Amino acid sequence: MENANLLEGMRVVEAAAFVAAPLGGMTLAQMGAEVIRIDALGGGLDYRRWPVTRDGTSLFWAGLNKGKKSVTLDLGSPEGREFAMALIAAPGEDAGMLLTNFPPRGWLDHEKLRERRSDLIQLTVQGDRHGGSAVDYTINPRMGLPYLTGSEAVETAVNHVLPAWDLVTGQMAAAGLLAAERHRRRRGAGQHVKLALEDVALAAVGSLGFLAEAQLGQARGRHGNHLFGAFGHDFATSDGVRVMVVGLTGKQWRSLCDALAMGDEIAVIAQRTGLDLAREGNRFIAREEIAAVVARWMGARPFADVATQLDRHGVCWGKYQTVGQLVREDASCSLANPMFGEVDQPGVGHLVAPGLPLDFSAVARRPVQPAPRLGADTEQVLCSVLGVDSAEFGRLHDRGVVGG
Repeated sequence: MENANLLEGMRVVEAAAFVAAPLGGMTLAQMGAEVIRIDALGGGLDYRRWPVTRDGTSLFWAGLNKGKKSVTLDLGSPEGREFAMALIAAPGEDAGMLLTNFPPRGWLDHEKLRERRSDLIQLTVQGDRHGGSAVDYTINPRMGLPYLTGSEAVETAVNHVLPAWDLVTGQMAAAGLLAAERHRRRRGAGQHVKLALEDVALAAVGSLGFLAEAQLGQARGRHGNHLFGAFGHDFATSDGVRVMVVGLTGKQWRSLCDALAMGDEIAVIAQRTGLDLAREGNRFIAREEIAAVVARWMGARPFADVATQLDRHGVCWGKYQTVGQLVREDASCSLANPMFGEVDQPGVGHLVAPGLPLDFSAVARRPVQPAPRLGADTEQVLCSVLGVDSAEFGRLHDRGVVGG
């Protein structure tokens, strides 16, 4: 196989915090790009973000900066900002790319950077399209999803802990930079790409039919743990283990019926309701009656027997477990999964950490890299990219202009 560094030679400068933009930068780094993260001396806004170790080292920061280089500068000084701008606009066919979620002003002003490099590519992640502030936890309520989450008896909003729009936006940021870089290769022109968290969320709920549904006056309600539009629900086994089973496609539905040998009971439900349960939407209409049949079968058997039977018939199902159980007991979250690797994370210790989810047939998987120590690469980057010699770096360090 070829070298695993698919984006070898590409240099992206990242000035960012929290989830979306750092995730986009890490995705590029995991494909072999040189991603240089610039932070203020002492760390950026997310350097202490929870979760943290007992001594306060951020596991969040370590998780979202794997494989990057870390440069720290006194961004409050003209000299520090000058170095930052010089790194962003440094020459090179595969350089001149900036990823940020900070307002594009000051040393991040696109027009000022273009004066240094006319073909600069800058991707700015914004809260909304006007440049206003927003985060996943303010966007999601506006999308209406907290009023679709929870049981039918709940009247208040129900939030969730996964920053879904941040995660989607991060991947779109990586894709957007690659598309702009392809455009530059073909046309020789840079550009300023803007990506709004709000627009990502609106595009997603629109693509899933939520917006069209509302425009047609079809108000979707809360349905608890039922899968909307088909059959899917959680059930407890006789020994108290909870599983989720799904019959979304025709094959999944037939597999579930065969595994539970519930064909006769399903036929009775179909006859009584007049519904063709081969159609997924009808399975949702009859969800409570179907769920009662499945619940009886699940509740009469221990988990081990349930798992064996569901696997034998190829049922689409999953076990409910804590994150602790996932780490301790699930082979998919271990070195048995080639996406994972062992790293010695500075400030944290020895970890099994995930790498890039993409599995390319033409190249080997790139080994998982830890996040760097804050500022660890400052000297190497300034010397190799900007030609600063060791003596000058030492003087800059003594004056507090650079970290490392």
